[in-house]
Amino acid sequence: MTLTELKYVIAVARERHFGRAAESCFVSQPSLSVAIKKLEEELGVAIFERRSSDIAITPVGQQIIAQAQKVLEESRRIVEIAHQGQDPLSGPLRLGVIYTIGPYLLPSLISEMTVDTPKMPLYLEETFTSELLAKLKNGQLDVAIMADTIADTGLMTQAVYEEAFVVAVPSHHPWVNRNYVGPDELKDQTMLLLGAGHCFRDQILGVCPDINRFNAHASTVQRTVEGSSLQTICHMVAQGLGITVLPASAVPYISGLSNSVKIIPFKSPAPSRRVILCWRKSYPRMAAVEAILAAFKKVILNGCSPLDEAPKLN
Repeated sequence: MTLTELKYVIAVARERHFGRAAESCFVSQPSLSVAIKKLEEELGVAIFERRSSDIAITPVGQQIIAQAQKVLEESRRIVEIAHQGQDPLSGPLRLGVIYTIGPYLLPSLISEMTVDTPKMPLYLEETFTSELLAKLKNGQLDVAIMADTIADTGLMTQAVYEEAFVVAVPSHHPWVNRNYVGPDELKDQTMLLLGAGHCFRDQILGVCPDINRFNAHASTVQRTVEGSSLQTICHMVAQGLGITVLPASAVPYISGLSNSVKIIPFKSPAPSRRVILCWRKSYPRMAAVEAILAAFKKVILNGCSPLDEAPKLN
């Protein structure tokens, strides 16, 4: 049994396809298939059930894959411990972030870290929360930034800031002269929301769960913008196609829309989200995690209040 064989097994489990797994490991498919078959013969069990249209993981295979991930994590830890002994803040850091945080936080955060940790380049990835969690657990990412909507993940987390939500309406909307809006009023409006998979969409529906129930036209618009960005939705608001809810940090980045979009606060207590930093409990480069947390304290974001809480196991 070799670490390479375990790496191939994890790749097939992730991709559910031998060809794609081979590509991700930069080997030929026959080489990968032979190595996995050799491992199965050595262990005397089938890890994968090979079917005509797809690949399934056997029950014992699930246990083997989980253990293989731990073994590879520990093997990487040996290398990282050695590097940490030389300089804990040298070498790349793989950082993931959700779509509705990245554009507004990363420019300032990276600027601070470039000064504080010049020998630690950041490899960035923006994606959905579910993808970030999966990649954290299998070691494809080192740390991730997301909204605190996760539970029972086995990851270490630390809250870094609380962010208020605001309402964006077209400049000709009846609400433009109002000082605030109540969450319950959203159900009577045509709402523009991000598509399924975005946790920010789920948070908005949590603020006003009656949106989908009462606003039939909104569901049509939501399908139109599904998978889009907050920037695109704001341009749709500017065209008078509806209203939306934004994280307050996005407001300064609505470039060129100040005359056509009005931002209105929510009635107190305003709905908000808590943003957290996540990492594996076994991750050895805690100096890198602490450097990110230190950089957070220097970043000022619109409508965000910094938090200073002890890490916890989620």
